[in-house]
Amino acid sequence: MGGNYSSLIMIALMVVVFYFLLIRPQRKRQQEQAQMQNSLSAGTRIMTTTGLFATVVAIDADDVILEIAPGVETRWIKAAIGRVLTPVDDVEDGDVENVDVVDDNVAETVKPHADDQDSPKK
Repeated sequence: MGGNYSSLIMIALMVVVFYFLLIRPQRKRQQEQAQMQNSLSAGTRIMTTTGLFATVVAIDADDVILEIAPGVETRWIKAAIGRVLTPVDDVEDGDVENVDVVDDNVAETVKPHADDQDSPKK
């Protein structure tokens, strides 16, 4: 009878660990993504999930009109917006070494990567 309780407790513990390690962080990322997509406004520089850089021109219910080049506008769903790019002026001076310039007016903060195991050692 003690063995049944211990296996039941182990199963419950595995469900709790599974929830806190996988389900909860994924749900949080989805909420942050949805919040970012709903807070878009005209003039915002973005990058789509496919890597296309554009400027938001107009927003419909579930669609956004993006200008990918001067005079070239395309319609995308909001879910295709991967991230909002920050203007260079908003980046603090102390973070200069962690910034990649995407174009003249936009910068993207880059997190430093640890050395890959596959890369040759110098």
